[in-house]
Amino acid sequence: MRMRRVKVTLKINGRVLSRECEPAKTLLDFIREDIGLKGTKRGCEIGECGACTVIMNGEAVNSCMVLVPQAEGAEITTIEGVSGEGELHPVQKAFMEKGALQCGYCTPGMILTAICLLKGNPSPSRNEIRRALAGNLCRCTGYRQIIDAVEYAAVLMKK
Repeated sequence: MRMRRVKVTLKINGRVLSRECEPAKTLLDFIREDIGLKGTKRGCEIGECGACTVIMNGEAVNSCMVLVPQAEGAEITTIEGVSGEGELHPVQKAFMEKGALQCGYCTPGMILTAICLLKGNPSPSRNEIRRALAGNLCRCTGYRQIIDAVEYAAVLMKK
């Protein structure tokens, strides 16, 4: 039996998109499969690892936990949408300069979470950074470089 399809309209990385999809499709699958943006990673699929993090209406969310119809009318930013005009976002630059990139799998989610943190708190303490990133798992860096990068990004964003 085929599920009925629903039409959704949302804004992804500044582009308004309307598509039909199955009502039980996750935002993660919609972004990767229907839109073709592969920077949003598939991880645990239960909202625990943060690999699928996107910014939805200004908040970092696990896209594996959002059904596409729940995102109707939302403004979504993926990792592909954070840099502008060939320039890296300051958080991306900081991750590169501070060695917070290793295998890179968790990096998009970490960067998007850090962008949300710094938008609301431009001068976070190391503990505030740790708390903000608690939902993003990394198996490579040990987190020190990531925390250093977010601290450095805060400085870069003030320039």
